Amino acid sequence: MIRIPGEPGKDLCDPHLGVTRRDILRVGGSAMLGLSLGGMLNLKAHASSGGGPGWGKAKSVIMVYLQGGPSHLDLWDPKENVPDNVRSNFKSIPTKIPGVHFTELLPNLAKVNDKFTMMRSLSYTPNGLFNHTAAIYQIMTGYTTDKVSPSGQLEPPSPKDFPNFGSNIIRLRPPTEPMLPFVMLPRPLQESNVVGKGGSAGFLGKSFDPYTLYPEGDDMNMEKMDNLKVDDLKLRPDIFSHRLERRARLRDDINAAMPDLEKAVEQYSVNEYYKQAMNLIVSGRARDAFDIGQEPERLRDRYGRNTFGQSCLLARRLVESGTRVVEVIWPKVANSDNHSWDVHTGLNDRMKDRSAPMLDRGLSALISDLDERGLLNDTLVVALGEFGRSPEKGVSTSGNNNSADGRDHWPYCYTGIIAGAGAKRGYVHGKSDKTGSAPLEKPVHPTELLASIYHSFGINPETVVFNHLNQPRELVKAQAVTELFS
Repeated sequence: MIRIPGEPGKDLCDPHLGVTRRDILRVGGSAMLGLSLGGMLNLKAHASSGGGPGWGKAKSVIMVYLQGGPSHLDLWDPKENVPDNVRSNFKSIPTKIPGVHFTELLPNLAKVNDKFTMMRSLSYTPNGLFNHTAAIYQIMTGYTTDKVSPSGQLEPPSPKDFPNFGSNIIRLRPPTEPMLPFVMLPRPLQESNVVGKGGSAGFLGKSFDPYTLYPEGDDMNMEKMDNLKVDDLKLRPDIFSHRLERRARLRDDINAAMPDLEKAVEQYSVNEYYKQAMNLIVSGRARDAFDIGQEPERLRDRYGRNTFGQSCLLARRLVESGTRVVEVIWPKVANSDNHSWDVHTGLNDRMKDRSAPMLDRGLSALISDLDERGLLNDTLVVALGEFGRSPEKGVSTSGNNNSADGRDHWPYCYTGIIAGAGAKRGYVHGKSDKTGSAPLEKPVHPTELLASIYHSFGINPETVVFNHLNQPRELVKAQAVTELFS
């Protein structure tokens, strides 16, 4: 085996860090296949350059995360000529795409589905119990976890966790504007008492955590977005921007006389973090972006005067101001009642009167508004849950009790959408079988969707990061589905 001297790489497996340990191992094996070191490195360089449809077109991403698992059969993928315990109680309606139907719960989205791609073949086979926290962790990080508590839920968040995809993106593609790079709102990812699992930077460190915007009020308060408090982005009344800037200059003068101290803290990027914080406060850019009251009343009504709708509006304002990643989490804890998507019971009333109208209005307004402003050209919008719901009503697939009108968890086939940043318009990717139980063609694993998001930013999904034990780990072990892009 050939051994190559040089840095093993302490951070990212980027070209400037040289050859990695894994590359060294590959060289030994490649010799048996007649591939020289030079040839291997040449192939590696071409592989890491990416390319293909959609490559590098995204400047920002809005993940609309429908935590709880919405029923694909009762929203995006209704079935006809199936048994009563499979068929949705909601009528099928035509959409802008000939031959493609939604249910009557999504009239607004049916009018704009010529602007996005539908993936009707999202699918994965779970190992062991498939509960919300495990599925949430997978779609947010690209990995499954080893530790599962006796209840079947995951352990609480840990600094050893894999990073949320947004943390990886802002590390590899930091924003160019003095703006919050990654914002999560209006509530954390949650099932029962497991809060925030999959929502942090994990082993990347807290500097890549999202800015969490969780307004006061419970999940039933539909006006909580009007109570936003961003005090840490405001100047105290007795401090003006020129005074803060003068203090910053004084600090720079002191640092100039302390080269030894500067060298000691250089690896922590103290100067960079300080400048970012000061720029945010002095510029007022983030503070202004959070002020949704600046929007016309008519537009706010268009998004829907509820937590979800106003969160979607705020997401648009954030990416417009330079935020790289926004995650809009469905404003109801996963395994709960009312407008939660976790419809083990009471599906008909809960979806018809509570959750579906909010989704239909807010998401359709977001996509249309971005498109009208030209922002959809470089803003990727992704909307999906952690799984779908069981084709048969009233059966148990995850150990939960379900009423006759309820559906249980179903990861084997469900629907999600992707729009903007080169994603095809008016395209349906994949197809489910007669009962929506399994993909008939072109299945898409959640990790492949994550790989597609990285691809959209011009990031090779196989880029390596080093965890807390300095072990190399790919961003995600999957390839992008380039067929989603034009």
